[in-house]
Amino acid sequence: MARVAVAMSGGVDSSVAAALLVQAGHEVVGFTLNLWPVWLPEDGNPHACCGVGAAEDARAVARQLGIRHYVLNFREAFEAAVIRPFAQAYARGRTPNPCVACNRFVKFSLLLDRARGLGMDFLATGHYARTRREGEVVRLLRAVDPRKDQSYVLCGLTQRELPHVLFPLGELTKDRVRSVARELGLVVADKPESQEICFVPGHYTEVVARFAPHALRPGPLYDLDGRRLGTHQGVARYTLGQRRGLGVAGGRPWYVVALDPDRNAVFVGTEEDVRATELVVDDVTWTVHPPEESRVRVEVRVRHGGHLAPALLEVGETVRVRFDTPQWAPSPGQVACFYRGEEVLGGGVITQVVTRAAERLAELAAV
Repeated sequence: MARVAVAMSGGVDSSVAAALLVQAGHEVVGFTLNLWPVWLPEDGNPHACCGVGAAEDARAVARQLGIRHYVLNFREAFEAAVIRPFAQAYARGRTPNPCVACNRFVKFSLLLDRARGLGMDFLATGHYARTRREGEVVRLLRAVDPRKDQSYVLCGLTQRELPHVLFPLGELTKDRVRSVARELGLVVADKPESQEICFVPGHYTEVVARFAPHALRPGPLYDLDGRRLGTHQGVARYTLGQRRGLGVAGGRPWYVVALDPDRNAVFVGTEEDVRATELVVDDVTWTVHPPEESRVRVEVRVRHGGHLAPALLEVGETVRVRFDTPQWAPSPGQVACFYRGEEVLGGGVITQVVTRAAERLAELAAV
């Protein structure tokens, strides 16, 4: 029997994870993180995983399971590690993934350390992913249910964390998890799934406006020949591949193909202009260790729920991804996750995207 801390968000997934561990005979303690920003109204986002109703729902489930439950106030740490960088990334023309940052810097760092400090053997969550122990090494694997696989947002985990985490739902489908919750009569069995960013009750630009208001200043909107076509409403409102809300007239579809926050400029072009042949990835972490070879065949995912794209990974002073076929609109700031078969090798933040648009703008800058 192990002592297991469970991160309980108040949703059905983490509740079933806790229930399965109780059924397995472990000593289980539930922990809910209070991450809700003090500057948002208390009723801002009732379905968010860190919303004000989360603690009450998690406490009710803990009571049903007969386990202890505690709420930890990580508000300041969450704002520093997740919310502020989120706003600052948009201000730099990037598209961040706050869930990856939360998992890496809050849940599997601060919470894991707190749980271990309290004498817990493991931290468990309701993520759909799997681990496999091979001697002293623990590998991170994709979930059995490809529709719910969340290994992408866990690619920042390393051997510091992986030996001490459990993912009880990795072998289950979402439908089966719902069934288990109903069979056990859990009060959250039919609770809707949260799809929003937990600290964004409306539109993400509300958060940008608080921490980086300069990124919402209007500015010029150009085509790739440098002709001004109109006025954009703030660099932070756009991401690569965006088609709607550009306000550009013309008989052809326009897409955002580049952002220049230094010039406060947005560039538009064709669909082909934003297809990427290569990526440069920074702040890379490896789940076990860096590949021994400098060139490795992998599959790469650049957004949660996105497809796996075959690529060549070149590992040196920088990590470069060379796609077999051009990929649609990966953006700086997004996370690139590297897979070999069902195993997650690691991942990092995209800092450079090689597209036809980027090459054209480099030519214009050189003139």
